[in-house]
Amino acid sequence: MSLNKIIWLASYPKSGNTWTRVLLGNYLMESKEGLSINKLYNVTKHDVRQDLYDRAAGRPFKAETFDDAIALRPKVQRLIASEAQGHQFVKTHSKIERIGHVDLILPEVTAAAIYIMRNPFDIAPSFAHHNAETIDETIDRMVNPKMVVGSETKIMEVLGSWDGHVKSWLEAPGLPLHIVRYEDLISDTEKTVRRLMNFLQMPVHDGKLRRAIRMSSFKELQKQELNQGFRERPKESESFFRKGKSGSWREELSPEQVGRIREVFLPALEKYYPEMLKETEAFARGA
Repeated sequence: MSLNKIIWLASYPKSGNTWTRVLLGNYLMESKEGLSINKLYNVTKHDVRQDLYDRAAGRPFKAETFDDAIALRPKVQRLIASEAQGHQFVKTHSKIERIGHVDLILPEVTAAAIYIMRNPFDIAPSFAHHNAETIDETIDRMVNPKMVVGSETKIMEVLGSWDGHVKSWLEAPGLPLHIVRYEDLISDTEKTVRRLMNFLQMPVHDGKLRRAIRMSSFKELQKQELNQGFRERPKESESFFRKGKSGSWREELSPEQVGRIREVFLPALEKYYPEMLKETEAFARGA
């Protein structure tokens, strides 16, 4: 795989993208104090950053329509790739889709992708907290195949539904892809990161890796956010780093909510999370 273009760090929101970026940053930067969560831009870019859109547009950018919002995406991605020194990690929440004549993820500047995947039952309460809305409102978003989120200047991210998002990345033809499951990051961080490093063809130094994992612990990220804030936290959200757990859906979702998620996403769950089928079925029945 060529590493002189963009390596996408792709995920549905609240799936572990920021944690993955911090892990990579702490491994690559080797800062004695650990990488500040507010300096993640030193390691990764984000495909909807306002300054990139301003530069690509040649003026302060603000979209008037949806078409305006997505039309500049290819130019922004070419700008990122043209300035990359070797490979460039770029965070995205966009799905892979061609809308009209616009590729949301431009093939010509794409070297590879890391897809960070999390089960939808745990995403729902975390995403709801992130947006300061009810869990039912968030589930409405997650099952909507036309779901879009945008900034104050109307820079858009086309997410679609959770299952459609996953499928768009995992079944993209010809894309060198590595899947990181949030649940695996929780249960065995070192093994999961080693596999990621192997995919990236990076040498793995044991001490360096373990130090990066310590510097990227969820408690450390919460501490940083408490002491210095986090520039990526939405204004409406109380905190960005909330729990960092797997399986919290058991305490946060109702049987009805679990049943709805399960019903809508059943084919994807059968394919990507078969181990959750029996428990979620029993939970939805109130058993």
